[in-house]
Amino acid sequence: MALADSSGSCARPGRFSRGAQVFSLGAVPPPALILLGIVSVQVGAGLAKHLFDRVPPDAVVLMRLFTSAVVLGFLSRRVLRTGLRDHSWRDLCVAGGFGLTLALMNFSIYQSMARIPLGIAVTVEFLGPLVVAIVASRRRLDLVWAALALGGVLMLARGGGAVSAAGVAFALLAGVCWAGYILLSTATGKRFTGSSGLAMASIVGTAAMLPVGISSGGAALLSPELLLIGASVGLLSSVIPYSLELEALRRVPARVFGILMSLEPAVAALVGLVILGEVLSVREWAAIGCVIVACVGSTRGPEPTPTAPEG
Repeated sequence: MALADSSGSCARPGRFSRGAQVFSLGAVPPPALILLGIVSVQVGAGLAKHLFDRVPPDAVVLMRLFTSAVVLGFLSRRVLRTGLRDHSWRDLCVAGGFGLTLALMNFSIYQSMARIPLGIAVTVEFLGPLVVAIVASRRRLDLVWAALALGGVLMLARGGGAVSAAGVAFALLAGVCWAGYILLSTATGKRFTGSSGLAMASIVGTAAMLPVGISSGGAALLSPELLLIGASVGLLSSVIPYSLELEALRRVPARVFGILMSLEPAVAALVGLVILGEVLSVREWAAIGCVIVACVGSTRGPEPTPTAPEG
C-alpha cells in the first residue's frame, strides 16, 4: 500500500538524476504515473508475501515501515528538527493516531495476504475507501454501488477453497484502517507542512511495530539478504508510489485519481497470478469486477470526493 501525501498540497515534480541526464516526473502523463504507482505497490506486496516463508508477516511490516520512516524522515528532516516545537499536543496526537492507524493497516493487510490470495485481500480492503467516498457523496445512486460492492465481497467470502474467514476478517480490518487513514491523513495535512506529518506518522508506526516485529522476526532480521529484500518492499510499496501519486495529484482532479486507483484490485490479482502463482476462479474474478465497477461508479459524478492513496 502506498503512502498518501498528508498535506494535500502541490509538490514540485520529482527528479531522478543519472550522470548528466535528469529525468523529470513532470514529463510523464498523470495516468501513467498512477498506474506505475499501483503496479509498484502490488509488486512490493508480492515480494512481501514471498518473504512470509522465511519471516513472519509482522517482521515484514516492520521492515517496510522502517524503510519508509528512514526515507521520509530524511526528506523532512529540517521540518522535523525545527518545526515540531511550533505544534500543539493536539497536533502531535493527530499525527500519532495517523501513525498507529498506518501500522495497524499494514499489519492487517499482511496478515490477510498470508491467508488468502493477494487479489482477494486487496479487493476486500478496498471497501474502506469506497465507504468513505459513498458517505462523502451522499447520492442515492451510491446505494447501488454499495450494494454491488457488498455483493462482490460476499461472493469472495462464500467462494471457499483458498478463501479463509480469518483472511477476509483481516482484510476488512485493513479496510476500516484505510478509511481512518484517509480521514487522519486530511487532518494531519492541515496541521503539518509538506510531507512532515506523513514522515512523523511513519516513525510512530515503526515504533509501534518494533516490539511485535522484533519478537516474531528474531535473528532473521539481521540477515543482510532479508534486510535488502525488506527495504525493497518498503521502497516499492511506499516510497516510490508515494512520489508518483503525489506528482499525479498535482495535475489531475481527485475524482480522476480515484477512478484510476479503482484498478488496484485487478492489478493485485494479476500480480498474484504472475509472481505468486495464485490462480483465481471465474467467480472470484467476477467478484473483483463488481468491486471495481462500484469503486468507479462511486467516484464518478459532478462532486469530487476526497481521495487518498493506499497506505
